[in-house]
Amino acid sequence: MNNVPTTPPAGLVWRKARASQGDNDCVYVADDPGNGGRWLDESATDQPPSFVPESSWQAFLTGAKAGEFD
Repeated sequence: MNNVPTTPPAGLVWRKARASQGDNDCVYVADDPGNGGRWLDESATDQPPSFVPESSWQAFLTGAKAGEFD
């Protein structure tokens, strides 16, 4: 994984999980087109967003849309 982008590009659209309660433990996700996906844990603001390669990101999105994580 030598080509993993360590810094997310500007302009990502971050979405907050609908189930988040707003008590500073929300998770945000963003598509990183051509690379995969990013997620950010609101309770770990000292950490950069995590990166998921494209194939894993697509598998996660498919599962989420199918209700696998409800």
